[in-house]
Amino acid sequence: MRIVIIVQARMGSTRLPGKVLKSVLGKPLLGYLIERLQKVTAANQLIVATTDKEADQAIVDYCQSQHVDVFRGSEENVLDRYIQAGKFASADILVRITADCPIIDPQIVDQVITFYLNHDYHYVSNALMRTFPYGMEVEVFSLKDLIKAAEGKTSAEEQEHVTPVFYLHPQQFKIFNVTMPEDFSNYRLTVDTPADFLVVKHLIETLYPDKPFFNLNEMIFLLKEHPEWVQLNAHIQHKTLKGLGT
Repeated sequence: MRIVIIVQARMGSTRLPGKVLKSVLGKPLLGYLIERLQKVTAANQLIVATTDKEADQAIVDYCQSQHVDVFRGSEENVLDRYIQAGKFASADILVRITADCPIIDPQIVDQVITFYLNHDYHYVSNALMRTFPYGMEVEVFSLKDLIKAAEGKTSAEEQEHVTPVFYLHPQQFKIFNVTMPEDFSNYRLTVDTPADFLVVKHLIETLYPDKPFFNLNEMIFLLKEHPEWVQLNAHIQHKTLKGLGT
């Protein structure tokens, strides 16, 4: 079975344009994400799926410089972009990660993939009922099931966010949410705003030089030591889908 991680990335962003290539310690955020996802042991391939817009040539150029596969598709219909990227990679299983998660813990990605492989679900995530911090989101599903879920009429939200075609239709698909023993959902380790960037920048600058593959526990420990960092983005409202509080 070919398990392919597909990273959704583009330069256009409402709240922080160009965030995926913003630099910390001389490396773009996308570089940290790629580096970490290459540590995921359960996956066979990593692809960055960007758009066919001219502005996203910068993402293509960076990926090529890092010898990372890149696929270009529709900016608006990300659902179709994922399907076409999956076909491009001859994937059986897709792992959806967004470029908003530059310091995702590879062990968490492996955990969610392994749960999917060992159980009979169409869709497994750790973000439907949140216990993991924002920025640690992993979604796993088969390409065949995604194609099936996308058949017929899909809403603009389903096209933009890809996986609502599963979890907004629980009567058609078996879905499961992986949780942590302790609730850390109050922490924002995602990068969606300038304040988010500052938090992630503090973590990288403190942890990366001595331990490049710092894990979630080490991040949480450091944030507890620096509550002033947590306050930088504590006021940020995470974007939600209509009728779904995630």
